[in-house]
Amino acid sequence: MTNIESSAPACLTARGRPAFVVNVEVFLHRDGRWLLIRRGAGESHAAGLLSGVGGKVEPGGVAPDVLEATARREVAEEIGVDLTGVPLTYAASSLFVTDDGDPVVNVVFRAPVPAGAEPVAASADEVADLLWLTPAEAEASPDCPPWVLRDLRAAAALG
Repeated sequence: MTNIESSAPACLTARGRPAFVVNVEVFLHRDGRWLLIRRGAGESHAAGLLSGVGGKVEPGGVAPDVLEATARREVAEEIGVDLTGVPLTYAASSLFVTDDGDPVVNVVFRAPVPAGAEPVAASADEVADLLWLTPAEAEASPDCPPWVLRDLRAAAALG
């Protein structure tokens, strides 16, 4: 992850305005532990590292609650958990440039894992493994990047 001011390519809309990828990340919790995924080896950004569950807002028309809808869609696609009706709480946001040069606005939510739900690596290309960790265990992992740890701490601090 790099500094946006110094390294962002000129990504502009047709009218010359700055353009960004919008990403949503969800930190799911249960019984004092947090679900982190190990990103698939083929991912273009942060392959093999730990992260929350998430992905990009998809283009296509006007949509209310697009961030929440993206969070729910990505959780269902990546780990097979339905978050319909589960409250999503805003935790943090950041701006960064991916390893392959895309400027990204990242929005972070936290949510409980619904009772009875059992997450699985439903999308093997995107999710190599699932880990249930405390923030201290995540901090001790060499595979947990500082930006993920920062966002996990922000999510955990909300209660």
